[in-house]
Amino acid sequence: MKDFLQLGPRGETLAWGFLKKKGYAILEKNYRARFGEIDLIAEKDGVLIFFEIKTRRNVRFGLPEEAVDYRKQQKLAQVAQSFIQTKGLENKAVRFDVLSIIWDGTEEPQFSLIEDAFTLDNA
Repeated sequence: MKDFLQLGPRGETLAWGFLKKKGYAILEKNYRARFGEIDLIAEKDGVLIFFEIKTRRNVRFGLPEEAVDYRKQQKLAQVAQSFIQTKGLENKAVRFDVLSIIWDGTEEPQFSLIEDAFTLDNA
């Protein structure tokens, strides 16, 4: 069970490295507000990007990104709005991305980056 509990943090660490190599500037990790948490906040090409990172060992119970349902999107949007207001970034372009990782711990992780996975309007 302990190994299972470490998969999320391990996936987030893998994600940070993957995104840095792709040219993202990481601004915040595990940003918390009273509504919840956003795994990663980054910036690239002048756009503020809120990431939800989902890691799974396999796809037996579906793809990792399928866990980012409407309810989760609403929570992420609330936390993002809190971050935007707190930091005075109301005029910044924003998007929500999902980074899906399938990794059993032995082979190379498989990354799937879904840009503009959802918007504030439909969250």
